[in-house]
Amino acid sequence: MNPAPLIAVVGNPNAGKSALFNALTGARQKVGNYPGVTVERKSGRTTLADGRPVELVDLPGAYGLDPSSPDEAVTRDVLLGKLAGERRPDGLLIVVDASNLDNHLRFALQLIGLGLPTVVALNMVDMARRDGLEVSAERLSAELGVPVVETIAVRRKGVDELREALSERLLGPKARHEAVPDRATIQREARRIAAAAIVNETPVRRWTHRLDRVLLHPIAGPLILAFVMFTMFQAVFAWSEAPIGWIEGLVGGVGEAVTAALPEGLLRSLLVDGVIAGVGAVVVFLPQILILFLFILLLEGTGYMVRAAFLMDRLMSRAGLSGRAFIPLLSSFACAVPGIMATRTIDNEKDRLTTILVAPLMTCSARLPVYTLIIAAFIPDRNVLPGVNLQGVVMFALYLAGIFGALLVALLLRNTVARGGSSFFMMELPKYQLPPLKDVALGLWQRGSIFLKRVGGIILVTTVALWALMSFPQAGPGEQQSEVSIAGRIASGIEVVVRPIGFNHEIAMALLPAMAAREVAVSAIATVYAIDQSDEAQMSQSLEERLGGNWPLPTALAFLAWFVFAPQCISTIAVTRRETNGWKWPAFMVGYLFALAYLAAGLTYWTATALGL
Repeated sequence: MNPAPLIAVVGNPNAGKSALFNALTGARQKVGNYPGVTVERKSGRTTLADGRPVELVDLPGAYGLDPSSPDEAVTRDVLLGKLAGERRPDGLLIVVDASNLDNHLRFALQLIGLGLPTVVALNMVDMARRDGLEVSAERLSAELGVPVVETIAVRRKGVDELREALSERLLGPKARHEAVPDRATIQREARRIAAAAIVNETPVRRWTHRLDRVLLHPIAGPLILAFVMFTMFQAVFAWSEAPIGWIEGLVGGVGEAVTAALPEGLLRSLLVDGVIAGVGAVVVFLPQILILFLFILLLEGTGYMVRAAFLMDRLMSRAGLSGRAFIPLLSSFACAVPGIMATRTIDNEKDRLTTILVAPLMTCSARLPVYTLIIAAFIPDRNVLPGVNLQGVVMFALYLAGIFGALLVALLLRNTVARGGSSFFMMELPKYQLPPLKDVALGLWQRGSIFLKRVGGIILVTTVALWALMSFPQAGPGEQQSEVSIAGRIASGIEVVVRPIGFNHEIAMALLPAMAAREVAVSAIATVYAIDQSDEAQMSQSLEERLGGNWPLPTALAFLAWFVFAPQCISTIAVTRRETNGWKWPAFMVGYLFALAYLAAGLTYWTATALGL
């Protein structure tokens, strides 16, 4: 006796595939695993319109026949008849989301090209109509060359029509197998067919498509993205100047009040030179961090950030990474710790390892105080073009250096220690919208709170510890406290190593505590100068003025280059150890990043010195 025909229910994730499978089979289902893998196999039986029994198998959701996960690999192998112990389907029931037609048609076109008897379920038509989109099943059927049935799976609407269409299709001749075209051709064809099948859509949807044609254009799209990022860094300096001045005035006033209220001694030095000078030097950068995250929150809320991921996928694929790495790397702009944790969504083991190893190269917000301090001290505050500030240009260049450094390192890793195949990435593009002001305000509040908690926690503790190491033993007549103290002697040992790349004693002293958090480098330098200040003129100078008068420009530029690459954060190392289950890859990461930082700082210093800067 011949077995009942096998029909595979297949489609993209979130197309309503399982709901339609349940509507067709009811309680006549069984669940197990595919042979040899842990992927769940759900099958059931139903009866077609002509009374024939058929078996349905609900395949895992997939975006294409090029698998990027074990689930997608099972779907491909079943469809091609390559999975041991599983027979190839006799027909296909392809489920597509009517409200996201062009994306779902990409996979549908690949499936139709397999040549099996096929019926397409145009699902969730009610949701599409609610969003102002009306799709013609007749037009779609004419374009695809297969029957198309409108369905609302959760309400069991269209189920009888599906049974009738499947009955007719299984009795008909099999289609000729056609070669599956490349991904770009499929994408263009999917968009064309979707446009032909749309009867009516709201102006909002039409404007979404018009904007996407510009913002996702292979040439205009990256240029617009670069302009948006450039504008963001211009605003970081231009908009923050006034509030930074207010905070500096407040910190200075508090310092003067404490100085006047307490007699000279260790307590006053702890509060003024340690807590106020060290912590205050970091707090003043709160406006710039808030401005940076204001842009990020607006880009996320409007729906543009996902488009940026789509654009970056093309660039990242050339470095051996897929678009799945974009979100973890984007998260690393805030902090590498959540960015590394977000790599859990990457199925490809080599992709995930590479993303973890390059995540610290993304310019996290902790680097912003360091960048801003050095740029403000050494880069003139002037326009190079109308509305284009030189300081913003330098900040933009530093972020680009981190991004391109990460891509180059990723390319090298993917061809050496993390060699292996990569995977492609499909994504759903949300509609454009105005982000709720409440959500933006809440996001800024959360980011500001996190920053201030770091200032009041790890930065305060590290600064106080550094003050203690710098305060003992006390310097004698004619001696510099930063030279004879415990911290000064430790820095003298570090200075031997970093002197060839232009680093001075103050930088050597700041490198070690900066391992706790990158911002501590600023508070450490501020504490050094606060303890060593000897007259009223020095006390009245800002930290930027002190640096500008004591550091040569090549040293400052080398310091910036160092911070582009150096992994100066113990939390990043700890989370890398946890995510890779050992110390092998954290040690490798720390080693190669310090080597890159040393080389980058050295090349910057030697080049700047040779040019006479």
